[in-house]
Amino acid sequence: IFHEEFDKAGKHEGLQIWRIENMEVVPISKKTYGSFFTGDAYIILNSRKVGSGFSYNLHFWLGNHSSQDEQGAAAMLATQLDDYLGGDPVQYRETQGYESEMFKGYFKSGINAAHRFSQLGFKHAETNQYDVRRLLHVKGRKTVTATEVEFAWTSFNLGDVFLVDLGKIIIQWNGPESNRMERLKVLVLSGRHDIRDRERGGRAQVLVIDGENEKANDKTFGAMVKLLGNKPSQIKAATSDEKVSRARLSQLKLFHVSDQSGQLTVQEVATKPLTQDLLNHDDCYILDQGGSKIYVWKGKSATKEERSGAMDRAMGYVKAKGYSDHTQIETVPDGAESAMFKQLFKGWRSKNETVGRGSIYTKGKIGIVAHVRFDATSMHAQPELAAQHRMVDDGTGKIEIWRIEQNELAPVDESTYGQFYGGDCYLILYTYENNGRKAYIIYYWQGRHATADEITASAFHAVALDDKYDGAPVQIRVIMGKEPKHFMAMFKGKLIIFEGGTSRKTEEPQEEPLRRLFQVRGTNEFNTKAIEVKAVASSLNSNDVFLFKTPAEMYMWCGKGCSGDEREMAKNVSQVISKRDMDTISEGNENLHFWAALGGKVPYSNSPKLQEGGEDADSARLYECSNASGNFRCEEIANFAQEDLDEDDVMLLDAHSEIYLWIGSGANKQEKEESVVTAINYLRTDPTDSRDPHTPIITVKQGFEPPTFTGWFMAWDPSKWS
Repeated sequence: IFHEEFDKAGKHEGLQIWRIENMEVVPISKKTYGSFFTGDAYIILNSRKVGSGFSYNLHFWLGNHSSQDEQGAAAMLATQLDDYLGGDPVQYRETQGYESEMFKGYFKSGINAAHRFSQLGFKHAETNQYDVRRLLHVKGRKTVTATEVEFAWTSFNLGDVFLVDLGKIIIQWNGPESNRMERLKVLVLSGRHDIRDRERGGRAQVLVIDGENEKANDKTFGAMVKLLGNKPSQIKAATSDEKVSRARLSQLKLFHVSDQSGQLTVQEVATKPLTQDLLNHDDCYILDQGGSKIYVWKGKSATKEERSGAMDRAMGYVKAKGYSDHTQIETVPDGAESAMFKQLFKGWRSKNETVGRGSIYTKGKIGIVAHVRFDATSMHAQPELAAQHRMVDDGTGKIEIWRIEQNELAPVDESTYGQFYGGDCYLILYTYENNGRKAYIIYYWQGRHATADEITASAFHAVALDDKYDGAPVQIRVIMGKEPKHFMAMFKGKLIIFEGGTSRKTEEPQEEPLRRLFQVRGTNEFNTKAIEVKAVASSLNSNDVFLFKTPAEMYMWCGKGCSGDEREMAKNVSQVISKRDMDTISEGNENLHFWAALGGKVPYSNSPKLQEGGEDADSARLYECSNASGNFRCEEIANFAQEDLDEDDVMLLDAHSEIYLWIGSGANKQEKEESVVTAINYLRTDPTDSRDPHTPIITVKQGFEPPTFTGWFMAWDPSKWS
């Protein structure tokens, strides 16, 4: 017998969240997604369309103050939901403060964990409630997590950011040793995205105090002192983020699990390097990744009892080994393994994958064939992409678009829907049907070259439009070049982003550039966009298709690594850019006239991996790395773009046959000196033991990136830091 709420689960793409109340599952409002109470436990389901069915990631989240009964109910009900969905979900246990990167990726504005206990019977969240007095400790540079702490100076430390939330006023206190990226991320959390706009309807004031210069904001700091008492002479030292060393993550052990004797027994099968043939479809296995994460693989021919009990077995194993209660656990169905699981095995082969240059089973945004639109069960080694690209429908709802002009809304001509200019900001209202009722999404798209006033006005008008519909819409900020999948789907493969300029009518007509070059990426109408890049040969990339418009000609240049689907989508979008007949040129067959129009032939991104196309061509990985604690530590950045390169850091780009170290202009001397050691450690600690330790390590400086580096980033902007 299944819970009646399960009948509504997994029927549509996107997130569904339930809270555990009196041992039952109760859905929470989508407006509060990302806000969790520390006294509660939750079940979170993320569904993705795959062909005619769905793939699922199923999480249960345990607050630090939730009861043992609630925690047990969450695990039991998550297992029941797993069974209801045919045993297909990949299941994860999440504990407060130790959430997986995939889980954090669902909540772009961050995770807000606040005090409250279920038995108090309050509503899950109240919008526009100002009777608030709380202190939030905010951590994280890529995805921020806000946790409510004791309202006292003793909760502060020098290295993090804290929010004094008083309802109508939010004071952001930046620890003297916090970095610029963290401060900016928290400003987004306190301001435009989460607390002010979502919880206070855009009506709260955000004030900022820099801890190293509190006298610059005497009045605001005085208010803090009045609330918290006199500031002590010494604040706690900065605490480093808990990151597990890569060396520890590479300590792999595989165990066969059995309960035939009536007791849980585990028998070691192998240590690294692990191979796929060690997994028998009739059995279940535990993979221990250095005690930092536990995987349970459920063979498709194992008994129902064995598969249903996988999570219990994993928790029993964690307890028996004396591991932390916060150890991450992931249960993995046979045939639907997550990318993070597969990367721990040497030479993992997915179903239908071929050898050599035959028909390639491709995944991700570079090689999806048309009939596998949303392939999540076998996506490439960036699992957080599934978290960040949610689809509420297929994009066929009603669209209304306004442009910000003189800080007001101006309707956009419907004939130009899908064309966005980097000098503008836009508001898009999307209306669709959800269970027979109208539902709304407000996207506010912000161009790279828009003014600060226009960016602020776009956020303000998003709140005003939200109020017009009584708070029903979901608001999504979209930064130029970081468009989510549903945003692209609305324009049916004809989304075009112009680098600069504006679409507004001006007194003096704008002169269109004589030559325009567009990089086209996508394989179907749900994931395709064309982004304007500098019209020079160095902008080309062997992995993509480019459209090149000159005063007399229209070209489609096809890199050696592009697919037939990508070429078809480029033809589709070319009809918007120019009505002229188009010449198709394959890489390597260019004539002198083509190179002359691009200003001459110069080196561009054409490494062998890019020319091969397929999965590997799109699976470069970007890391933020550190050796600060004596152990090599790295944090992977999902769905990376140029904007993710942090000027204060050293970043590592793993491009298969080369390792790139990108040195930000603000990186300190020690980070620069140790960067090569960092890269060597990265190769040495590869969990599959298959990396050549002599792989070339290439150091590039911010602002001086070669095309072999920039080619891994879509629509690289060479003037970003100039």
